[in-house]
Amino acid sequence: MRNKLSMLAVAIAAIFPMAQSAHAQSNAELKQEIELLKKQLQVLMQKVDAASAAPAAQATVDPQDFNRIKIKAESTEDNFEASGLKGFKISGMVDPTYIFSRNQDRSGFLFLNNFDARDGETPYAFDNGNFGQAMLDIQKETEGGNKWRLTLAPHKSASSAYNLGSIVHEASVSIPLIDSTTRLIAGQFPDWSGYEYLPANQQPLITHNMLFDFTIPSFYSGAGMEITRGQWIGKFLVGNVNQVARAPGEKDPSLNYRVDYSKGEFSGFGFAGTHTFGTNALNLFEVDGYFTRGDWTFQGQIGAGRWAGMGNDQLNGPTDAQWWGLSALAGYKLTPRLQAVARADYINNSKNGGGVFGYANAGAGVDSRNGFGASQQDLADYAAGNITELAGANRYALSLGLNYLVNPTTTWKLELRYDGANKDVFQDLRGDPSGANGAYTNSNILLGTAVVVSF
Repeated sequence: MRNKLSMLAVAIAAIFPMAQSAHAQSNAELKQEIELLKKQLQVLMQKVDAASAAPAAQATVDPQDFNRIKIKAESTEDNFEASGLKGFKISGMVDPTYIFSRNQDRSGFLFLNNFDARDGETPYAFDNGNFGQAMLDIQKETEGGNKWRLTLAPHKSASSAYNLGSIVHEASVSIPLIDSTTRLIAGQFPDWSGYEYLPANQQPLITHNMLFDFTIPSFYSGAGMEITRGQWIGKFLVGNVNQVARAPGEKDPSLNYRVDYSKGEFSGFGFAGTHTFGTNALNLFEVDGYFTRGDWTFQGQIGAGRWAGMGNDQLNGPTDAQWWGLSALAGYKLTPRLQAVARADYINNSKNGGGVFGYANAGAGVDSRNGFGASQQDLADYAAGNITELAGANRYALSLGLNYLVNPTTTWKLELRYDGANKDVFQDLRGDPSGANGAYTNSNILLGTAVVVSF
């Protein structure tokens, strides 16, 4: 029996050179090694106990071998924690994307292109949105329950359109107060509104819905609270909207909040709002929900907003931009790996000449890339005094798509999208890249495909 136990001890000891290379392995692998060592020690201890209960001639476990293995196991676990790997998680994704946009008269890959008007791009557009990204997410939870998160996304982070050159998508801390269900939060956060998420690996289509693109903030910076009570999670933040610092003369903070209720495994709902104060006061509110059961997925969102002084009808003084809209998505699993998706969006934006929160030219006429604001004919008639009120275009979009799970970390996507309006507000650049001929139309067609690889 001594020979058998000695061989077992030697076999276990041989494992430890792998444990000593902890920095070259993943968290999961290191944890598996530690758990394996614990189990092997448990088996060995059982054999020691059995041998102790046997006659003295059979109790042949070498105490030195046993102590050496125990010390190495404890040392491996201590080194794992001391190196900062305990509670540490790192993940990421890339999604090279190919887009054809009819009215832009172009097709090609979009990947890490800027939102800051370089390379001939507009700051943000539905056909140049949050796709074609590379993202790295680093999270750490300490022994006391503090959570730290840094998410980087070059050129296409939540803040890159406003804090030019920034690659920071999120930089936040979460600190438990009374207990882990009542926490102080602070830093920079991507917006909480709606049923869609910004990263490509967290949504089924390539493009985002119109409410996501044009009616909600991109990010917040400030401090607040996160409170969990049973199936309810609520959080609020006081700080800035789409700003990392306030401009001179800006003193009024914003209030941003989100409340979620998870009814069970398959359904839930939430609501979110943003309210700023001062001269150009902003009030946004939306409600969203989801239902997933079997092969079916349903998601929806209804939102409304008002932005003081930012309407396009300015002939008789400043007017407010006002809008309401809705978005609905349905998905069905044709096979365990292949999903068909349909999404429909609508924004009513006729009041005061149009204007929404994410509209690049609110208060300045028309956004001819995204199809918001007044038509060129209405603007001419308004300037000439032929009409006394300016109406903005109402917008809608329909997307049909497929996504296929190539392997557990790779998804292929295909999307066909039709955007329309009740006025000719889309500039048509076909055959005229400079736009000199002033051609406008009431629709656009987009075709896209992407491969999303994550880890």
